[in-house]
Amino acid sequence: MAGHSKWANIQHRKGRQDAARSKLFSKFSKEITVAAKMGDPDPDKNPRLRLAIKEAKSQSMPKDNIERAIKKAIGGDGDAYEEIRYEGYGPNGVAVIVEAMTDNRNRTASNVRSTFTKHGGNLGETGSVGFMFERKGEVVYPAEVGDADTVMMAAIEAGAEDVESSEEGHVIWCADTDLNEVSTALEAELGESDSTKLVWKPTTTTELDLDAMQKLMKLVDALEDDDDVQRVTTNFEASDEVMAAL
Repeated sequence: MAGHSKWANIQHRKGRQDAARSKLFSKFSKEITVAAKMGDPDPDKNPRLRLAIKEAKSQSMPKDNIERAIKKAIGGDGDAYEEIRYEGYGPNGVAVIVEAMTDNRNRTASNVRSTFTKHGGNLGETGSVGFMFERKGEVVYPAEVGDADTVMMAAIEAGAEDVESSEEGHVIWCADTDLNEVSTALEAELGESDSTKLVWKPTTTTELDLDAMQKLMKLVDALEDDDDVQRVTTNFEASDEVMAAL
């Protein structure tokens, strides 16, 4: 899944350069509040909350912000949010999954639909592209934690399904329901991960040239700018030359 891994790398670089970190932090806060509201406010007893906090910390979200988001849930806020998944097609038929968390379903649906239309895509029905993805747990480690064999052995011991190792790092895949157990076992063996989260992993990809890739980036950026949108996933595939030219 080179395309998926490359996309994660683009997002990571973009995230580091992004001046509007407050927007990113507000998305994390929302996820933490909802996770704490739905389960236990103690991350040790709530796998979803634990993973949300881990992801927020990986993007340098301050501890105060995290604690404030949990307190919000304890105080009774955050229960108005509902999670919605939108599916559609971007430029050149690329499949796009948009995960949103909103207190106004009509507003979010309208915004997402118009963003797709404005950027050469179209919003489909739920399930229209979902069959091209699998729900998976993804744990990312930097290259320096060990060589491919070391990480592979740790992943097998932890109950993971697959490992992709490259010069940029190691991506460990597991069943979505096993993410909490696998990531905990990996942490004991390899230390803190760069990222631990549930993702939509493409099973089918669409090859894009530079022009199509630039159009897709505009759509994804516009969707991610929406305050109700938590995460955007696509199934693009692109050559190293195209990625370098972006």
